[in-house]
Amino acid sequence: MSLPIADAISFFRLSCGRWRSQRSSHHLLHRRAEAGASLIVVEELPLGDERLTAIAALHGQDPAGLVGGCRVRWAGSMAWDKAGEAHEGESVFGLIPTDELGRAGLLLRDRGYAETAPVAGHFRMDERDGLLLSTDYETMSSWERFSFAGPNVRLRSSTVEGLSNTASFCIETRCLEEGDTEAPGAASAGPADGVAQALSPLGW
Repeated sequence: MSLPIADAISFFRLSCGRWRSQRSSHHLLHRRAEAGASLIVVEELPLGDERLTAIAALHGQDPAGLVGGCRVRWAGSMAWDKAGEAHEGESVFGLIPTDELGRAGLLLRDRGYAETAPVAGHFRMDERDGLLLSTDYETMSSWERFSFAGPNVRLRSSTVEGLSNTASFCIETRCLEEGDTEAPGAASAGPADGVAQALSPLGW
């Protein structure tokens, strides 16, 4: 089952809410798989929001080209985490379509998936209304595909190639109960430094 989705901003709006993500990451260098879980919160940012204007300016883009965006927060844990290590943070996304249908264009972020510096990637919707994101960094590249198996179930697959070579698959379920706010197994400490933080599951 898949949902008919007209354009990328509609995909983002369907993604708003709280999600529990179950993740399996395959580290190709080590030939081992690592399980993880996270809570993801996605909030829509309306046009004219100062955070969207700021991210357009950060990337040298005209804010008039934006069709919207969102703020994403996440907290989670991975099986290989050391004691006290946590994966949490937040990011802002802005969409600038480059086609008339709004199904392809630029995705502006104030922090990346594989590196924490601000980055601009590309989005494209495929023939099955899945959302494809591709981003090139200085030392690596990432590719992600998001799709809905139903209104409350989202699937995500991703690869990171470069200094770190990983392939991941996530099943994300919308939180429908009040008070469902803590990621399973998530540590209470603040964000970890270095590579662990850079590779944390943003999962928007």
